[in-house]
Amino acid sequence: MKLLFIISSFCIAISTYAQDSSDVEAVRSTVQLSEVVVRSDLNVPKFLRRVKNDTSYHKAFKNLHILGFTALNFIQMSDKNGKTRASLQSKTQQKRTNGCRTMDVLEEKITGDFYDKNKQPNYYTAELYAAFFFTRGRICGENNIVKGNEMNLKGKKGLDKNKEQLKMLFFNPGRKIPGIPFIGDKLDVFDVKVASKYNFFIDTSDLNGQPCYVFKIERKEGLPSSELNDIVFDNITTWFNQKTMEIVGRNYDMSYNAGVYDFDVHMEVQMQQVGNYLVPHILRYRGNWFLVSKKRERGIFTATLFDFKI
Repeated sequence: MKLLFIISSFCIAISTYAQDSSDVEAVRSTVQLSEVVVRSDLNVPKFLRRVKNDTSYHKAFKNLHILGFTALNFIQMSDKNGKTRASLQSKTQQKRTNGCRTMDVLEEKITGDFYDKNKQPNYYTAELYAAFFFTRGRICGENNIVKGNEMNLKGKKGLDKNKEQLKMLFFNPGRKIPGIPFIGDKLDVFDVKVASKYNFFIDTSDLNGQPCYVFKIERKEGLPSSELNDIVFDNITTWFNQKTMEIVGRNYDMSYNAGVYDFDVHMEVQMQQVGNYLVPHILRYRGNWFLVSKKRERGIFTATLFDFKI
């Protein structure tokens, strides 16, 4: 029985590697390399596998659960004419002691109907922001381990399920996400059928003084109308530190119209090294989305994190 288990595990590993290799090859055959990258003799298949299986980005956000930090928070919701409907500006401070984290609101300014009478956000955009950057109450027993703690939707419903789907999309853009009507299969840009609708580029550039490899995924121009409905990502640009291969920056542009919902979203994330920890220190969002059961939301937000405490 033990031997059978070992053989089965080996076969699964080989199958997974073969699938990864097949997916990577679908991109490798079309990826465009800059002259600098060509001269650097970069192992492109290995680099693409690293891109596809990256965990450094997710871990950077999990590091926020085990560190103290101060944050400047800005959220603004607008109407169709660009006029502000509601906003929040605040300064918060997360403290971590004895394996638990809490958060103090040092300053806060609210306009419009940002909160309901129970001081819960009236806007879904604000709820999602809070899920990433606000600590409610006292939370204990967390760690920053990613391996073996993969995100999944098991047992999650409603807003909790939506938050988990957003995290999947946020931390692993380009991978298939279950449970999202119409677009779940269209998110895997490494899939052979999906990859054919994108251009892939590898270049080099500096980001905040760090030499980086830049991996860009960009929708192809001139696609027939029959294929435009298969496009979710307009652009994903990721900066990888050349020494550590950790993600130190990422920009997203995503849009889709499924009738019962639509969205047009832009996000920018920049990382910072704090001791041995990679952490996000700036996140910018601009989004316009609609869900048939909710009112259209047009919002922007910026999170600026600093004064980290190890």
